[in-house]
Amino acid sequence: MAKAYWIAHVDVHDPDGYKSYLAANAEVYAKYGARFLVRNGTHVVKEGASRARTVVLEFKDYATALACYESPEYAAAMAKRLPHSTADVMIVEGYDGPQPG
Repeated sequence: MAKAYWIAHVDVHDPDGYKSYLAANAEVYAKYGARFLVRNGTHVVKEGASRARTVVLEFKDYATALACYESPEYAAAMAKRLPHSTADVMIVEGYDGPQPG
């Protein structure tokens, strides 16, 4: 079964206010088994546009990734993020097929 990922590009407008979101999301991510693969690392945009932060979270499967985002717990955490940031978030299923070569 393919893993799934949240890919988020985020601009934080109020870093102090954003801290309440970071504290709230930790418990939710633990409940759904999320694992950070990328968390605001150094990056360069080669094509198109992006935001200041990039975050990639890994989940065991697509259903779990969706369930986490749609959970009441994450809705409560997200309510703490929205006043302090702007984000583009996608949930994508990983690829389990053959690899080239």
